[in-house]
Amino acid sequence: MFLFFLGCSKKKKENTLVTSSEDSLSTYFSLANDFSMAKEKRLLFTEKAFNIVVNQKDDSLNRVNLFKVANRYYNINNWKEFNKTVHLVLKQSENAKDTLHLIKAYTYLGDYYDSQAISDSAFMFYYKAEKMYVQPRDNLVLSKILINKANLQYRIGDFLGSQNSVFNVLRKIKDEKQVNNILYDAYNLLGLIYNELGEFDNAMIYSNKALAISEDQSIPGEFQSKASSLNNIGFLYLNSQKFLMAKKFFQNGLEQKDLLKFKPALFAVLSDNLAYSKFKLNETDNLPELFYQSLKMRENLKLTSGIFINKIHLSEYFASKMDTVRAIEYSKEALLLARSTNVSRDILVALKQLSLIEPEKSSVYSKEYIHINEEMQKEERSMGDKFSRIEYETDRIKDENSSLADQNRNLVYVFSFITILGLFLYIIKAQKTKNRELLYKQQQQKANEDIYNLMISQQNTIETNRVKEKKRVAQELHDGVLGRMFGVRMNLDGLNRFNDDMAIEQRISYLSELKNIEQDIREISHDLNREKSELINNFVAIVDNLFEKQRNTFKPRLISNIDRNIKWELLVNAVKINLYRIIQESLQNINKYANAENINIELRKQGDNLVLTVTDDGIGFNARVKKKGIGMQNMLSRTKECNGIFNVKSKKGEGVIITVIVPLEQIQIPS
Repeated sequence: MFLFFLGCSKKKKENTLVTSSEDSLSTYFSLANDFSMAKEKRLLFTEKAFNIVVNQKDDSLNRVNLFKVANRYYNINNWKEFNKTVHLVLKQSENAKDTLHLIKAYTYLGDYYDSQAISDSAFMFYYKAEKMYVQPRDNLVLSKILINKANLQYRIGDFLGSQNSVFNVLRKIKDEKQVNNILYDAYNLLGLIYNELGEFDNAMIYSNKALAISEDQSIPGEFQSKASSLNNIGFLYLNSQKFLMAKKFFQNGLEQKDLLKFKPALFAVLSDNLAYSKFKLNETDNLPELFYQSLKMRENLKLTSGIFINKIHLSEYFASKMDTVRAIEYSKEALLLARSTNVSRDILVALKQLSLIEPEKSSVYSKEYIHINEEMQKEERSMGDKFSRIEYETDRIKDENSSLADQNRNLVYVFSFITILGLFLYIIKAQKTKNRELLYKQQQQKANEDIYNLMISQQNTIETNRVKEKKRVAQELHDGVLGRMFGVRMNLDGLNRFNDDMAIEQRISYLSELKNIEQDIREISHDLNREKSELINNFVAIVDNLFEKQRNTFKPRLISNIDRNIKWELLVNAVKINLYRIIQESLQNINKYANAENINIELRKQGDNLVLTVTDDGIGFNARVKKKGIGMQNMLSRTKECNGIFNVKSKKGEGVIITVIVPLEQIQIPS
């Protein structure tokens, strides 16, 4: 038997405002939802709206408009374009990670597969939408999804599962406001469920509750909720064989305003049920015309299940009129239609009707009836199991995704730990390198102190030798030169009284002695000058010693030139030490890397500056690229300590020129 149920689904007009600046889009949406207009024109306006929306920017507003387009296709039963539009908005929602619109797309896909009688796919998408709503905690929207799922369970015969889903909805919305549309769907569905379970009283209680809510003005008129409730209550009376009461409710339903405009399918249902009630009451007026009218409307609307019911009713009608041929014709048409749609319940109804009007074939029909009935019961049980399996598999996939998310999070933690550890090790290594550099500088400082102490020691040694030499010269002058000069003076004094030849010869002899004394004094003076020169030039001697070692140890030819006009004794020791170390470092770099044949080192005075130049004809390097070698950094650092300027000129294959300029006025010791 046919039981029409129509809930508050997407057949309403969306209230969301279209913020598009294109007035034509809003107009197309409005015209596409004008139920007084022909279906072909509504389809044309829906396609025009789609062509505008599909070229808009992909954002939240665009997805809202795509859902509006899908609603218009739904209202004109264009399932192909509905499915295409929903998949488009689903893809956009997934890319944008738009959870709310993703849930809505899943719900719409559930509606699509429900309309195509693909129950398992419909249930899967409803269940996906339900599970995604755990986070947003929007009980109203979630309740609508659960109502859709409950309707699906009802249609495949899972009445207890459908009942549980409806009561779950009622629990969720018990503290919510403005939920009359959801309450209507819930009570209406419970009335249908209890009718199938044979609980007439409960079915009537909930159907009357739904009828009471349908009077609420907040429910849009295009839903025709009251007409739907009147039809369902009438059907309850029809099942209870209270045909007069059933007829009353069907007539009341047909009298609802704008029913044919907004719900032609419901109008056809009420017409067929009214005709059947009259047939049961043996009222022949407008029969079978009322059946034909309903059948024609259903054929135009392509309502397969309704067409089946109409033909079964016509078969019963003509069988009662003893027109067996037409009764069999309509029954066989109904059976063929049921087989094409593969609806087991309809096949059973058609077989039962045929067995009644063709008694000679009753055994054949009964045998097939029993077989299909057993298969249907197995299928209904398996469908419940299948839904449970879908829930399990969906939850398992969700758990796997959650586990994968946990694994990814753990990987992030591991990589973060490794990165932090690597950074920590790098800092330790950098610190060790810095410590080594500090240690190296300390060692350099110690070496500088050793050199300074060596130079001081040399200076002390020279000073001691100077004292000894002065003492020796004083002794020599006192004991030698002065004694001889005193003797000559005394002898010449004594000869002043004589003028003979012997006295003259003696005077000549003493003059010669004075010349010898003069020569001795000159030699002593030369010795003193040489000692002073060695004292002054002890730094030069140290540098010359370095050069001599270089010449004796390494292959390159070394040419050195040190300006003798430089007053080294006026330079502080720190400057001389740094210059010595710069020369030493330069020679080490040349010996290690330059592969040079000639080296030229020059120390000269240039104005108020002291200039050191080190030149080689080695392989050179790109001076524009900062050198990381510590040797070059040390030379630069030592030059800065002397308030000087350090410069390097080099190209690959053209050797190297190192120039150090130190200002003399900043480092001279005041006299």
